[in-house]
Parts: sequence; C-alpha cells; structure tokens
Amino acid sequence: MPQIPEKIHELTVGQLAARSGAAVSALHFYESKGLITSRRTSGNQRRYTRDTLRRVAFVRAAQRVGIPLATIREALAELPEERTPTHEDWAHLSEAWRSDLDERIKQLNRLRDHLTDCIGCGCLSLDTCVLSNPDDAFGERQAGSRLMVEPGGGRQKGRRGQAGG
Repeated sequence: MPQIPEKIHELTVGQLAARSGAAVSALHFYESKGLITSRRTSGNQRRYTRDTLRRVAFVRAAQRVGIPLATIREALAELPEERTPTHEDWAHLSEAWRSDLDERIKQLNRLRDHLTDCIGCGCLSLDTCVLSNPDDAFGERQAGSRLMVEPGGGRQKGRRGQAGG
C-alpha cells in the first residue's frame, strides 16, 4: 500500500483510492451522498484531508454490516467536521445499530426457513406462499391476478392470482 508522507495534508482522489481500497467512482459517490467532503483546487481537482481515509474506512465497515448510506451519513453528521471517527465513536454507533441488525438477522432467518419450506413443497402457491405473496391483504376478500375495480371507477391494489385462476 502506498505510503503518504506526513508532510502531505491533502490527498488526491487517486491517492485516497489507493490508500482506502475504494474505487475512485465509489469515492465520488460517497461525496455526492455527503459521506465525505473535498475542496477544489484552482484547477478544479478534488483534494481530501487525511482524516477522510478513516471516514472512508468507517463507511465501508458500516456498509459491510448492512447499514444504509443514509444512516451512515446521519451518524457522520453528528461528528465534528474534520474529526476522524474514533474507536469510541464506532462503539457508540454500533450499539445504536445493534437492534436494527438483530431485527434484520431475525427477518433473514425467517426468510431462510420459509424458503426451505417452499423448496420442499414445490407448489409456490400464491394463496399460502409467504415468499411469492407476502402480506396478502386482498386475498382474504377475493382471488384475482389483476387490480380490481371498485364500484364508482376507483382502483384498489390487488394481489397476484392463483395459478390457473
């Protein structure tokens, strides 16, 4: 990994990409989403402060555990500008995100269990399949594969119909 001399306080996008392991396009995307910032030189080139390396690492670590970018941006916004996230910052944020991650793990476990049931069954019944037809509200009232027209010309959301129905 290329070393950056201590006397250099700003990095080009290429240097930041090489040091962080993130693609230049990812860095531009992070900047467009407000996760990192740069200043522009007189030649309109981006320059990043050295603390951006830690911010990029923070963003990538949070993404790896499934934290949405909007949530990451909110977390970084709580930090003072130009301050590198510390171990304490990460511990505080990870504790706040823990319940959300636990809930997602539960959802994935339920999905895995239902997937096994569906594969074992093989029917993929739109009447009962929680994968093909989750949260079916209209199925209790009437079967059908199209949106149903209510009296008076209004449309309501429908559900997928049963195979052959």
